[in-house]
Amino acid sequence: MPTPRRAATEAEIAAMASGIRLRIIRLTYSEALTNKELAERLDRDPATTLHHVRKLVDTGFLEALPPRRGTRGAKEIPYRSTGLSWHLDSHDRGIDQAIFEAYLAEIADVGFDEVQQTRMVVQVPDEQIAEFETRLMELVDDFISRPVDPDAKRTAIYLSKYPSR
Repeated sequence: MPTPRRAATEAEIAAMASGIRLRIIRLTYSEALTNKELAERLDRDPATTLHHVRKLVDTGFLEALPPRRGTRGAKEIPYRSTGLSWHLDSHDRGIDQAIFEAYLAEIADVGFDEVQQTRMVVQVPDEQIAEFETRLMELVDDFISRPVDPDAKRTAIYLSKYPSR
């Protein structure tokens, strides 16, 4: 059974309606990262990244972990995803666009040669669409609910459903 999801609040929708914020959530899912580490991975200015990190902390998508000492002895705060985004039903045009933006940026980062993709069309009667979507989410939920193996290769999926004309 798919994880029950609740409607996202306006603040949560606003926080997720940014491709860069969605990438930060993904990057911190299995590994806590500091703002400096996030800025480096995203090739962004640390001040800009910190703005996005603070917004995600304020809305519950990231949590600050206990401070640690960096390589030069400076205090660093690592952040980790809370998994909140996985528990929200957030159908919103702004979020949909941000998801696509994040996907394109991630593909650009890894290089197109690393992408395995397929395109298929299935014919599902209207009365079976909900079952089709539920079964897809059950499969993904099953893997999401498994313990994180820090040595496992991270795999991202982008799934889009649209009418085929």
